Amino acid sequence: MSSNSNQLFIVVAGNIGSGKTTLTKMLSERLDFKPFYESVSDNPYLEDFYSDMSRWSFALQVYFLTHRFKTHKNIEHSGSSAIQDRSIYEDANIFARALFEQGDLSGRDYENYLNLYHSMTEHLNYPTLMIFLKRSIPKLRERIAMRGREYEKGIDMGYLTKLNQYYDDWFSNYDKGKHLIVDTDDLDFLENKDDFERLNSKIFQCLDQQDLFFKF
Repeated sequence: MSSNSNQLFIVVAGNIGSGKTTLTKMLSERLDFKPFYESVSDNPYLEDFYSDMSRWSFALQVYFLTHRFKTHKNIEHSGSSAIQDRSIYEDANIFARALFEQGDLSGRDYENYLNLYHSMTEHLNYPTLMIFLKRSIPKLRERIAMRGREYEKGIDMGYLTKLNQYYDDWFSNYDKGKHLIVDTDDLDFLENKDDFERLNSKIFQCLDQQDLFFKF
């Protein structure tokens, strides 16, 4: 991490449609942290991937891995507190694993990918706090439908279910620092101010440097 001992680095993790980007934006505004978002609109592989996962899985995973590695390093070296929408750790533990186990990523490509992932993460410090947003499959599908991205309309329920299972596996064994699990099925932090305040309080309680949160 940066030499700035007051720097905080929060990551919002979760499945497709779990509310990561919304929460990243809201927390960055509330805490005055710099936000770093997932590469979606400018991603050259995403639409192709959803139309043919086997053909584009390796290219997409390497693209995301590179993007998130650069983001993570930029945050570390910036000296400023930041919040990131999805982490590099999810790339390997969730998405690459799912693609490999369902046969859309070959064993050779998966091994190559994991070697690259481990080489990259050796040069990273862990985030100060990992926030994991849990959401049931019906609620994920509702949110995906609401945001209306054309290429997401055909996402298979089995794929979403696998991702949810892998997220549960990953977080049950997460040992890289402070973390917070948030069930968002009955939580509307976008529209309900009380829900957002309660979530802020939980985040506040997870961190040692509570005096930095002057906006609470």
